[in-house]
Amino acid sequence: MPRLSGVIAAAATPLRDDLSIDHERLVAHCRWLLGDGGCDGVNLLGTTGEATSFSVEQRLAAMRAVAESGLPMERFMVGTGAAALEDAVRLTLAAKAFGFAGALLLPPFYYKGIDGESLAAYVDAVVDRVGAEGLGLYLYHIPQNTGVPWPIEVVAALAGRHPGILAGLKDSSGEIAYSTELAQRVPGIAVFPSSEATLGLAGERGFAGCISATTNVTGPLARTAWHKAGSAEAEAAVAAAGAVRAALSSVTLVAAVKDTLAEIHGDPAWRRTHPPLRLLTEAERRTLGEALARTEYPRLFGR
Repeated sequence: MPRLSGVIAAAATPLRDDLSIDHERLVAHCRWLLGDGGCDGVNLLGTTGEATSFSVEQRLAAMRAVAESGLPMERFMVGTGAAALEDAVRLTLAAKAFGFAGALLLPPFYYKGIDGESLAAYVDAVVDRVGAEGLGLYLYHIPQNTGVPWPIEVVAALAGRHPGILAGLKDSSGEIAYSTELAQRVPGIAVFPSSEATLGLAGERGFAGCISATTNVTGPLARTAWHKAGSAEAEAAVAAAGAVRAALSSVTLVAAVKDTLAEIHGDPAWRRTHPPLRLLTEAERRTLGEALARTEYPRLFGR
């Protein structure tokens, strides 16, 4: 099972007028991310990809479209988390069957206050039903959304129970201390913080790269930061990527990423978001445009 590393984009998901997933645009965007977009890999159907707003059938159809597109599946992970165990199993089985290098698993997020052993037992159940062979499982730690964290001691226990299967964890908590401690305590798994700012710390802290919403836009800068680590050029790229990330975060992030992709791709359809998320208002678009104009963004994409 190939291990993912480097700059991974949490890909946005383009929509049709009827709010279904636009497979043609999605495949084209993934191809762009792995080329001119500057990314080493793609995280399909995560938070930025609005995955939990889609049905299991919609998610499976998008996975199939990407898997059958000829894109290099060894460079893809896909979100397979769901509130229902059977849905998570079905999505994770499909991720394995389609050849995705990783399945990114949310905790069971409806019930709160779940004890550590119960969380571990949930993962055990997924692995048991999916089958260990060919499975690369990544845990998704985003407690501000789920209300259910992956405690470090639970991750360590799961790494011991499922060696070679538990491949890593995406840390979207924004707490660098969590990523740092996890990489130290469980060195056999790949730890991915969610910000380009951490790329400059990756070597000393043992991170495998980053998985970020904003690398949909900052990929060329993040590529320099990762692949030229330790150089003055990389240091400048980290700072530049951080400035673009801050600009995108000046308004609602998912809508900001999609609005900016509409400009990059010259395609207004990219602005569509799935309820309950909404498009940016005209005032928010002005705020975003002014913020991006003060960064390296115009130079990156000839704006």
